[in-house]
Amino acid sequence: MKKILITRKLIKESEDKASQTFDPIFNTNDELYSQSKVIEMSKGCNGILTSLTDKMDKETINKLPDTIKIISNFAVGFGNIDLDAAKQKGIAVTNTPEVLSDATAEIGILLILGACRRASEGIVSAQEGGWKWSADYLIGKQLTGARLGILGMGRIGQKIAKIAKSLGMIIHYHNRSKLSEEKELGATYHDSIKSLFSVSDVLSICCPATKETENMINKETVEFFPKGAVITNVARGDIVDDEALIDALNRRKIYAAGLDVYKNEPNLNPGYNKIKSVFILPHLGSATKDTRIAMANLAIDNIDEFFKTGNCKNKVN
Repeated sequence: MKKILITRKLIKESEDKASQTFDPIFNTNDELYSQSKVIEMSKGCNGILTSLTDKMDKETINKLPDTIKIISNFAVGFGNIDLDAAKQKGIAVTNTPEVLSDATAEIGILLILGACRRASEGIVSAQEGGWKWSADYLIGKQLTGARLGILGMGRIGQKIAKIAKSLGMIIHYHNRSKLSEEKELGATYHDSIKSLFSVSDVLSICCPATKETENMINKETVEFFPKGAVITNVARGDIVDDEALIDALNRRKIYAAGLDVYKNEPNLNPGYNKIKSVFILPHLGSATKDTRIAMANLAIDNIDEFFKTGNCKNKVN
């Protein structure tokens, strides 16, 4: 039976599955392991089930014992892992696509609604009490008829588009390649981010974090948007230059922002806290019980498939 290090605590159903499939080392206290501790604890193991909180950079991977043959990431993203370093060391890296798309798309819609309808300000006002209704009290932006730009029309982007369309939004998107008409569902394709941003009353960021997408929202690109646009991010914090977005919000070039992800999580750039029109969540994209169990189970299945066949359909390197 293969010995597996599981770096973070899983929901019981998934830990039971791991025990039936492998000889697992569990993180019973859900401690955030340092890189050196991951290296130490992985001695004698054949694989590691990591999460996004584990920084598996080149230095860490090179120090892993030679017995480690697979890193199964408990996430659809894998920006926390140096794929090239893993490949050079003969370590397969896998992710958990598809199973979290519905839950993450729901949060994507929540960000759009929360930012457009000034939910953060409304919550504070309701909690403080004493608010008085007036015709212009907490006036927000209506979604019906608004143009939604989707940056990255993959599984999550397509699901957000489908829900947003049912709310009366007009869908535009930019992707590495144009989708088939069947997948587009009437959305308009843009071959550049400048073209997309220029028609986006609301933007939903759904693309992967890569070298090409890092700081894609920056001092230059925020100027492409219509004045008073809304920017939301359900993908990865690295895609947004925080200082540029904060400046645009303060200048009212950008009306509001909805962020489930941000750089240096869980430490939010303090500039956001000074802006009432920012709707912030603590990375809740996949945070439903069913989804987290499905993700962990898939991460376990990825390891099992790899050791049984020598490959895995969810291998990313």
